[in-house]
Amino acid sequence: MGSGAARITDLPFEVLEHILLISGPTNVASAAQVCRFFRDLIYPVGDEHFWRALYLAQPFDDPRQAVTHLGNRRTDIKWREELQRIIRANTVVNDVTVCRPDERCQVLRTLLDMVTNVPPLPFPESEPTSRNVTWMQTLLQDGTFLDLESQSHEEQQLRARLHTWFGLTDRDGLAAKRVESRAFVYSQRNYRSSNNFGPFLRDGSGEVDWVHMQKLAHVFARALVEREEVEELAFEICSMNLIFCQANIPPSIDLNHETDWAGVEGLWRISYCFMDHRELLIYNDLNLPEDEPLDVTIFEDEELQETFSAVDIFFRVINVEKDPDHPTRPIINYVGEMDGNFTIVGYVKLTPDDQIRWHFVAGNGDQPVWCGEAIVMGNIRSQYGVLGAWSTTLHDPQDPIGPFWMQCQHPIED
Repeated sequence: MGSGAARITDLPFEVLEHILLISGPTNVASAAQVCRFFRDLIYPVGDEHFWRALYLAQPFDDPRQAVTHLGNRRTDIKWREELQRIIRANTVVNDVTVCRPDERCQVLRTLLDMVTNVPPLPFPESEPTSRNVTWMQTLLQDGTFLDLESQSHEEQQLRARLHTWFGLTDRDGLAAKRVESRAFVYSQRNYRSSNNFGPFLRDGSGEVDWVHMQKLAHVFARALVEREEVEELAFEICSMNLIFCQANIPPSIDLNHETDWAGVEGLWRISYCFMDHRELLIYNDLNLPEDEPLDVTIFEDEELQETFSAVDIFFRVINVEKDPDHPTRPIINYVGEMDGNFTIVGYVKLTPDDQIRWHFVAGNGDQPVWCGEAIVMGNIRSQYGVLGAWSTTLHDPQDPIGPFWMQCQHPIED
């Protein structure tokens, strides 16, 4: 080749940059290994201009428009680092054999970051718009990655949280998986004072047990699917999946100065299900030692169905209390009104691991009979709703238990 031959490096900087941007992140990484010229172009010291442009050229949300799951604007965007993590996570999900043992949790955290940091919707009736969510649905729908066996407690919790948020996968239709989830949800052994009789870790920390949450989500979603096949639902089954995870934050509201930051006030639909009480007692055999497993064969009966019901309740905030651990997210005390009577009393607060917890007791007058412990699904004020477990206030081993799901039908905005 003669000395006068044209070289790609002779092209204007702007043209070279454009070529790299349309080549995609994987090809950009390969180009950086060709020579020092391209490496300096792609990895300039102290300048993220190129990586910001490369990130925004991908089918993802603009992180500058995103909020965290608690509604705070992002201020710490690291364009290169975040894009490299996303591309690596995509690679691992599509071929788990390339995953290094020390990066399993990092991949899960990256995927969770993708759905817990998305642009908010301005109104409850707004159509979902998150590109991150669309990308994630395509990536995880078959359920293979979400069903991988975890190698540590941290990985198990991260994977279960991602699965809970995602909703039903193709593999969640398997009969064996439903047996496993029902056996967990309807076992009285999983509701003790150490976990506040709800979906919390049993170490007394008050942190969410996402394995428990994923089982609740699976059982309830499958019950909804069955119900949809026999009669028309009053709400869409698809509301229990990732597409509805975006926060709803009207432009006029600053959640850091909002009393009802969780969007409690309004008309809510509480849907709940439970299994036949006689079958529940048979399954929770009180004569069986605690160290012996319960017999799950009762759940292998394809005719077994939960009873499903729903009530509409109007929630009203009565006051708030300071939360020293979360100054901008005070404890919200509320009451639930049905047919002109106050039937529910409860509170909403952040857990030690910054999840939004709903607690309530319900009954007639001053005699509460039922109680509920639940966690917000999706991001703050999202249409995904609130999922948890209900039981009695006495928590007797022979009392009924089951999952419930709440969705706000008509929020009240100031």
